[in-house]
Amino acid sequence: MKKKILVAVDDSSHSRQAVDYAARMKALIPGLGFTLLHIQPPVSQFLLDEAKLSGRAQAELNRAAARNDEAARGMLTKYKDLMVRAGVLDAEIDLLTLPRHLGLAKDILDQAEGGLFDAVLLGRRGISSMQQMFLGSVSAHLIENSAVIPVWLVDGAVSSKQVLAAVDGSESALRAVDHLAFMLSGNPEVRIRFFHVAPRLKDFCEIDFAQKPAEGLAALIAQGDKRCMDDFFSAALAKLQSAGLQEKQIETRTAATLLSVGETILSAAREGGFGTLVMGRRGMNKSFFGGKVSYHVSQKLSDAALWLVP
Repeated sequence: MKKKILVAVDDSSHSRQAVDYAARMKALIPGLGFTLLHIQPPVSQFLLDEAKLSGRAQAELNRAAARNDEAARGMLTKYKDLMVRAGVLDAEIDLLTLPRHLGLAKDILDQAEGGLFDAVLLGRRGISSMQQMFLGSVSAHLIENSAVIPVWLVDGAVSSKQVLAAVDGSESALRAVDHLAFMLSGNPEVRIRFFHVAPRLKDFCEIDFAQKPAEGLAALIAQGDKRCMDDFFSAALAKLQSAGLQEKQIETRTAATLLSVGETILSAAREGGFGTLVMGRRGMNKSFFGGKVSYHVSQKLSDAALWLVP
């Protein structure tokens, strides 16, 4: 089945890194196609109001819109050329530029959902000389408001093709595995590591119990987590195998943490040389991989890509 991602760009170096990552993903994801999208900067509201009253103002408005469109198409063509030089076929890259309508994040999501894209890819940060585009708020709004489409964030230069899937046994984590299995299906060489951070008592309860009861509760949590993750890993492996991946391509690791869960995930990715992290956006209840963890990882990400799955 053909897979396609929407790559949202501005004229920043961060978008250049996102485009580089998109081209690298072609080697991992068979049948991958791309649409490069640029949402044009807004036209002055004053000019819009004046154009309703004056033919001269309407002509100036038309000229401004034409300049925006020309600049956007030039930028998109430049990015397309970069991808072609990296080995992506010309026919696998579409270009799309649109005037800003409801806001950057909303306009990007509307295109992603309307076009039935499998993911939205963008640089985590960026500033265009013409507009503030990916300065944290846009990527944050995409993550918060994308109810269906996974959001891929790129920060820095990503060189490694290794994939780390951070999982916690939740439905959100299983959806992340579904997305991972679909995108990487048909690749006999990719290597995937499932990484689980064992929960601590304080991840579930902030009450300061006496030492002996606390030890008992911690033991119960550890036992329950092991049962949960044994079932989860079995289900996750079945999903990957049904997508054509073999058991030898997959490994599992469980780690304890003295830091935050998010820092433990980031440390594992850095130390293992992983270029792509995959995780669900939400976790079980308020526990280890809830919104705070995914938000922390998205904010502290460096020289890696993060796939966040709703």
